[in-house]
Amino acid sequence: MTTSKVTKQAYQEKVKAQLDKFNAKIDELKAKSEQAKADAKIEYQDKMAELYTKRDAAQAKFQELQQTSEEAWTEMQQGFEKAWTEINKAWETAIAKFQ
Repeated sequence: MTTSKVTKQAYQEKVKAQLDKFNAKIDELKAKSEQAKADAKIEYQDKMAELYTKRDAAQAKFQELQQTSEEAWTEMQQGFEKAWTEINKAWETAIAKFQ
């Protein structure tokens, strides 16, 4: 085999090794991307569950508020306001996280 053929073959092997390494890096990046998507999906579901819980608490307070007597009105109103504040905070946090 001539020197130029050996050099050409060595160069081709080097390029192939570099391409294989590059392909491995792309596959690794793709796997990380898919994992990030899965993590983001889990986090999204967790935030949605939190929002539903806060919403349900606010609805329960509202129902209590509707059924309360005049004497307990102020106390129930404060409870509802607190629940409403919590749902708004949870909403803002969720929106900020996914923007």
